[in-house]
Amino acid sequence: MPFHIEYERTIPARRPQGHQPAAPRFSLRWTRPVPALVSVYFGIQAKSLAWPAENGFYDTLRQMFAGEDGPQAHETMRCEDEAGYTNGIMVAYWTDPTRYARWADQAGFRAWFEQEGHLNGDAGYWCEAIVVPYDRHETIYSAPNYRIGFGRTPDTEVVPITNNGFFGAARDRLPVSAIDALDAPIEPLAGRQRESAGAHLMVQVPHNVTILRSGQYWEGAGQEQLQDYMQSLQPKLLRGMRYLSDNKEATGCMSLRIMTNLNDDGSPRAETSVLGAFSSMHKLEQWAASHETHLDIYRHAIAMNRLHKEKREVVTWHELFVLLMGNCFEYVNCHPATGMLPYGQAWRCSRP
Repeated sequence: MPFHIEYERTIPARRPQGHQPAAPRFSLRWTRPVPALVSVYFGIQAKSLAWPAENGFYDTLRQMFAGEDGPQAHETMRCEDEAGYTNGIMVAYWTDPTRYARWADQAGFRAWFEQEGHLNGDAGYWCEAIVVPYDRHETIYSAPNYRIGFGRTPDTEVVPITNNGFFGAARDRLPVSAIDALDAPIEPLAGRQRESAGAHLMVQVPHNVTILRSGQYWEGAGQEQLQDYMQSLQPKLLRGMRYLSDNKEATGCMSLRIMTNLNDDGSPRAETSVLGAFSSMHKLEQWAASHETHLDIYRHAIAMNRLHKEKREVVTWHELFVLLMGNCFEYVNCHPATGMLPYGQAWRCSRP
């Protein structure tokens, strides 16, 4: 029987009475107890990031990952951020925080990340470690046959769900939402200019910040559905992301990365995802339920699912995390707008 956590509700669900979803959706479960989840994003950034430096960064991490406590799954991606810097990104997944902590301490990552040479030069480095209890995450997939994100870790299965297809469904899928309103103390959004060139800064992520990775995969899609995605759905997605990025205070969008998955040689795969950090679930829900840029995406996706049903060839999915206070992200020699650098409390890390 799949592992899952449920609480007796003290906060009403958002699901409308009698709701039946218009299209089938699926979610991730494990076949063993998983008390906590770890998703760590490692990045290298530069105004002009040459492939040898980017590939060397990936190779260094892959060598560290090879040990017994290495991640259970990882992916390689690239993005150009809002400041015009290229970021090489590797995301790694653990389902055991103790194993992750042991890896970070013993695999050589700390010594490499904190080396003096990283404070100088043209490249910056960052590490954003998302660590949450199981009850503060949720997932959704448009199809059960493609594994991505935490779905690539062992002992998982993808199960059908019915708590989808209404605004507020993502909140309902978070087990903790039954007993916690997930209010956030950082509204309205207040960013700070922090000079990080030549420095190693640690940022404490504010309580109940919501991080969403939303993905699209179209490898092997036929001409009709591929053309629809490229000419209709993808432009709508990008329009929505531009609105979020250009209206941070109104949307609570603190950070946004539009990432492309990579093959081993650095060439792009037929797969993208967006990693967004929001000041609260409420702000994310407000945009999703009311703004035309998201409603366009939503209506198009529903129409395509109704048209193609189980023959839909473009897979969409997301994994969402609501962070407890205490998660810390780290930035070395990065530009001031990187990730969560403008938000939360920050400390300059001293060298031994």
